[in-house]
Amino acid sequence: MSPSVAGILFIGSLVAALALTHRPLGDYMYRVYSGTRHLAVERVVYRLVGVRPESEQRWSVYARSVLAFSAVSILFLYALQRLQDKLFLSLGLPAVPGHIAWNTAVSFVTNTNWQAYSGESTMGHLVQMAGLAVQNFVSAAVGMSVAMALVRGFARKQTEELGNFWVDLVRGTVRILLPIAFAGALVLVAGGLIQNFSGVHDVTTLAGATQKVTGGPVASQEAIKELGNNGGGFYNANSAHPFENSTNWTNWLEIFLILVLPFALPRTFGRMVGDKRQGYAIAAVMGVLAFAGVAVLTGLELAHHGTVPQAVGAAMEGKDVRFGVPNSGTFAAATTLTSTGAVDSSHDSFTALGGMMTMVDMMLGEVAPGGVGAGLYGMLVLAVITVFVAGLMVGRTPEYLGKKIGSREIKLASLYFLTTPVLVLLGTALAMASPERRASMLNPGAHGLSEVLYAFTSASNNNGSAFAGLTVDTPWYDTALGLCMAFGRFLPIVFVLGLAGSLARQAPVPASAGTLPTYRPQFAGMVAGVTVVLVALTFLPALALGPLAEGIR
Repeated sequence: MSPSVAGILFIGSLVAALALTHRPLGDYMYRVYSGTRHLAVERVVYRLVGVRPESEQRWSVYARSVLAFSAVSILFLYALQRLQDKLFLSLGLPAVPGHIAWNTAVSFVTNTNWQAYSGESTMGHLVQMAGLAVQNFVSAAVGMSVAMALVRGFARKQTEELGNFWVDLVRGTVRILLPIAFAGALVLVAGGLIQNFSGVHDVTTLAGATQKVTGGPVASQEAIKELGNNGGGFYNANSAHPFENSTNWTNWLEIFLILVLPFALPRTFGRMVGDKRQGYAIAAVMGVLAFAGVAVLTGLELAHHGTVPQAVGAAMEGKDVRFGVPNSGTFAAATTLTSTGAVDSSHDSFTALGGMMTMVDMMLGEVAPGGVGAGLYGMLVLAVITVFVAGLMVGRTPEYLGKKIGSREIKLASLYFLTTPVLVLLGTALAMASPERRASMLNPGAHGLSEVLYAFTSASNNNGSAFAGLTVDTPWYDTALGLCMAFGRFLPIVFVLGLAGSLARQAPVPASAGTLPTYRPQFAGMVAGVTVVLVALTFLPALALGPLAEGIR
């Protein structure tokens, strides 16, 4: 079977599986976030935290709850790493250095999961489980909670209440992420992934050398790593390591786990606003952009543009022979179109234009389908910008889902969109302006710029994947990228919640003959067009100096 045919079958089966789960999973999440009954275990958590689950919060209180929970999580995870050598299950590893502990704490709490360290030689089992894996669950649940708050802003009228953050957080963790991740971990164990508390073993290689191999609770962390769009690997090789991704079908399953929740959430949105057609429109935009991203990236890698790939007949450098070019390209597209950041191949070894597509996927704002929760609220912000632009074109006050999009709403939406480009371009400029920072680049010229641009794009978009070829394990890079992760996560969340509060206070506007139907293909095409145009205008100059310049040489 040719690689092209195999790739089509691989992608086609993924699309079919996602289509089959879209409705039942989306409906289930609607019931989770709309129900009034609390499980016994949830009530225990509420009592421990001191929360009244029946009370609801204004957007400002909801935002303070998100920020307070995240701040405490960062402090806890930082302390856990710094005290690692004094804890059990440390495997004899020393305390994590301060700048790496800061970077890692911010990284996992912001759902970025950027790793400036080698997992198996830096983190003991307790830190991996009680620190990193826990954040894999709750950081994803935070994203879904914020998305539900924005959806309630559209669905409710003349109210200050957007729900209760603590209830949304606990329900998302207990009822959605935990059961699916548990089932996923069992399947991954059956597929050959390890799950134990083993320490370091000396293994003799085929060449007669000795290599140290660490065991650990890998399958359980791998499942939530993909499901929660986290991406932080137990091993330095991430999902290219056979203990994290053993066969071709586990590779398929991991991609499915990456995409299943983000593609189901539009259905939840449609149910909550009382018009399922709106959910289908958002899902269609996500699907079109995702299909284009996967097709273009995989096509560029199969075309193996470049002197060396053309000479050998394939762009296999940095790719695992178990997966080949199509499956590796699909994984790379899925992980950058979402905020996952897991990798089963080296993006730095992709062809120049193929590597560029991984950056473009993130620069879109990770809305196709985006991170768990973050993709949905990012796409809804783009929908707000689209109806505003359409309103200007016809001279009408723009409306979306019966809510007027006035100056306050468009200011918040614009601030949301501008945050990430400012962080990416400013961070890249500061790094390239310093001779000391440029010394961290292992590759000169256009490819070196691409590596720096990728790092700040990944951190600011809370993706976490790395282009490699860049020494980021330095105090400056750990601090700068950590700040980009924090601002790139929490500033947009504040703007989204502010938008949700503004929308919830409004009275609904009756539809008229001049109202733009936001469930038709015309509107879906407009949203996709606005997304691509905004990215092109913002990042094209930087891409022209990096991967485009390298690709056309």
